[in-house]
Amino acid sequence: MSAQPEQPGAVQPAEAGSLGPAPQVVAGLEAARRARAWLSRAVEPGHALMYRYVESVGPKEAMRALRGARAPAELQALVGARHDDDRVAADLAAATSIGARLLAPGDPEWPVDSLHAMTVATAMGVEAIAAPLALWVRGNGDLADLTRRAVAVVGARASTSYGAEQAAQLGFDLAERGWTVVSGGAFGIDAAAHRGALSAGAPTIAVLAGGIDRSYPAAHAALFERIAQDGLLVSEWPPGCAPYRHRFLIRNRLIAALSAGCVVVEASARSGARHTAGRAQELGRPVMAFPGPVSSAMSVGTHTLLRDTEARLVTGVEHVLEEIGQLGVDLAPLVRGPDTARDALTAVQARTLEALPNRRPVLPEHIARAAGLSVLEVLSALPALETRGFVESIDGAWRLVRQGREARPMTGHGG
Repeated sequence: MSAQPEQPGAVQPAEAGSLGPAPQVVAGLEAARRARAWLSRAVEPGHALMYRYVESVGPKEAMRALRGARAPAELQALVGARHDDDRVAADLAAATSIGARLLAPGDPEWPVDSLHAMTVATAMGVEAIAAPLALWVRGNGDLADLTRRAVAVVGARASTSYGAEQAAQLGFDLAERGWTVVSGGAFGIDAAAHRGALSAGAPTIAVLAGGIDRSYPAAHAALFERIAQDGLLVSEWPPGCAPYRHRFLIRNRLIAALSAGCVVVEASARSGARHTAGRAQELGRPVMAFPGPVSSAMSVGTHTLLRDTEARLVTGVEHVLEEIGQLGVDLAPLVRGPDTARDALTAVQARTLEALPNRRPVLPEHIARAAGLSVLEVLSALPALETRGFVESIDGAWRLVRQGREARPMTGHGG
């Protein structure tokens, strides 16, 4: 049976006559929080076995067992040489110094709804998308609020100008419609999507693969500062942790989980964005992809998603919202070409017009035979076509005027 989840930050029932939670309750909550801080450094996130163990025995007992090398061998192996490494005080102090905080299950800001699918999958033994044990966040946004309507926009680091333009426009359009853009803060598509949202004056979330006090890439230090002003920087690793290569793959599942759907704007054949899309599909999230030039290496990944998976082709915010928005409400408008004068014609009028030769005038009987209509039908259609400027009459015979010749498609009914 699982231990009762701690409620850090929540007010506990007070004893009769008291003005707040009992001191021992507060101390217990703080101890549980510190245990999760220790676990966030000792264990690489993403292991379903470790998550279920912590849920079963509680974070404090899990920490004590792992530090004392008393945990089951499979779990102890996940900690390795970190079992006697205790930097909790330093990590919490480092977070405080940059205005960051540690979130744990039970906190008001913990994104319960967004992580529900991940939690269920973890409980069922799906290893690759294990729920987080804790989250380090920096910024003025509220994680639970921002992720209630959120979309992951991801793609290639080496994006083309086409891809960057599409990502920025999508980020802007989503933000204008009240959706939070979630991405990874990397070069290329990620940065373009973040900047698009920021340019709309809206918050955005960057999920990092290292400590929230480390700007990676370093060139995005200013971008991360802007994100933190209204949005959030989020990481499963404590301050100071380096963004090792394997951690990018681990964090991709969190990008997918915090979003209602995942849009891949550009991706090469071997792309982390495709990995994020795979995690989104495992979580039951809609996956969407932008088409690109068939000659572009940065579109190979998106085209593969469209060809080999259930990913939907999208070309803008309307298509995205149709996939993730409210059923029957967020519908993309039908795409059609510009209206022409021919669109107002009846079926008989259109067939009559198509049967007219280009130059020499012909009698209504000739038109009727070519169109497969009766002479009476043709005689009723010709005045309407003349009024609209398509045809003209010459001594009882009819021909197209120049406007009608240009409006009529090339069907082979030459005179």
